[in-house]
Amino acid sequence: MHNKSLSELSASLQSGEFSSVELTQHYLDRINKHNAGLNAFITVADDHALQQAQAADLRLQQKTAGKLTGIPLAHKDIFCTQGLRTSCASKMLDNFISPYDATVVEKINAAGMVTLGKTNMDEFAMGSSNETSFYGAVKNPWDLERVPGGSSGGSAATIAARLAPIATGTDTGGSIRQPASLCNLTGLKPTYGRVSRYGMIAFASSLDQAGPMASSAEDAALLLNEMAGFDERDSTSVERDVPDYTTNLNDSLEGLKIGLPKEFFDDGLDSDVAATIDAAIKMYQSLGATVKEITLPNTALSVPTYYVVAPAECSSNLSRMDGVRFGHRCDDPKDLDDLYFRSRGEGFGEEVKRRIMIGTYALSAGYYDAYYLKAQQCRRLISDDFKQAFNNVDVIMGPTAPTTAFKMGEKTDDPVAMYLADIYTISTNLAGLPGMSIPAGFVGGLPVGLQLIGNYFEEAKLLNIAHKYQQATDWHQQTPEAFK
Repeated sequence: MHNKSLSELSASLQSGEFSSVELTQHYLDRINKHNAGLNAFITVADDHALQQAQAADLRLQQKTAGKLTGIPLAHKDIFCTQGLRTSCASKMLDNFISPYDATVVEKINAAGMVTLGKTNMDEFAMGSSNETSFYGAVKNPWDLERVPGGSSGGSAATIAARLAPIATGTDTGGSIRQPASLCNLTGLKPTYGRVSRYGMIAFASSLDQAGPMASSAEDAALLLNEMAGFDERDSTSVERDVPDYTTNLNDSLEGLKIGLPKEFFDDGLDSDVAATIDAAIKMYQSLGATVKEITLPNTALSVPTYYVVAPAECSSNLSRMDGVRFGHRCDDPKDLDDLYFRSRGEGFGEEVKRRIMIGTYALSAGYYDAYYLKAQQCRRLISDDFKQAFNNVDVIMGPTAPTTAFKMGEKTDDPVAMYLADIYTISTNLAGLPGMSIPAGFVGGLPVGLQLIGNYFEEAKLLNIAHKYQQATDWHQQTPEAFK
């Protein structure tokens, strides 16, 4: 069961080959068997999942089911889920049971899907390796001594190990695409505003975007169909019709114009990763695409710009977690100041504290213009680079990450080295563009991801480009030996 695509699972459920309860129990059994070694889940919702599966079976029997009714999935533990713990992998929210569903969860529930549980992540989505979680690091199913990427590392490890067929993730600076690359998955960050952020605990509000993580582009398209759409409860949601993302999956790539930014193929890119990406580009040329070198001259500004904007917004967003209304509260506070200091000091981890401090400094009187305002001006330059590039090409391609998965602990003492793991993905978030990572091969037995960047609201085009490549290759079908 666990090696079937979403379309195959749907067909089997519709035909009665197996029930949703049987399928859900199969995945719960796999989670029970493998999760202790991976630490991919924070919460496993056995009873909740089986109740949803029973309801899905009723819909299947009554012939009122949709395409994804009865199919299990996992949610990154950043999405509020009514009646289940929503921790954001932080001690601060370790005891928080959400009283409502995020819009993404609400829409997926309406489709009749089954929530297996909540996946581990970097604390408040701050990290590139899934090592900052209060609940411990997630391990990469391809090599248990290596990181799965972050911050959506739990969702990535869950799919790679076939503990769920699909999962939700969020991407603030590469947090869907980078773990997808390191775990051999297809991960899509939609255009900013395409998927509602309501009920998705905020890290950096102008950058955060939810998206699907899957084995294939077709599976990602099916889940995005359910996730996308306007939400009046989210002021950044875009009121725009949602296409069926599966309609144009098989369109020809003849004449597709691919842009290769010279800035993405610099000295920081591992030579073996570069060779793997080059082979993938050649495959696209054999499918009818043409290639030209382009320039995104302000790419070098992406990391410093991001690490002013994102911490500034996280400083503002996390100020609400003060030990008063919800979340961790220190014992026996002497006064209000003591309550604030100790609750936040005990509740937040080191990386979260670091970013709050940076952000608070950047927003402080006397420094706002020098840092935050200047960063927003740089952000416009980065966005303008992409606009110029899309006047000449249909899609931008390059590596998702500069290396394959690195070892646990390798970069934990060097925050700058950790931040550079997202060097090729950050600019896409700053510009609000859609981006994808798809499996493109292996180096030393570890996966390599190819990044695709599209123009605004061209998710369907990216999915088509990814799907045609996956029809011509089988990298996306490879599974870690221990989890087959």
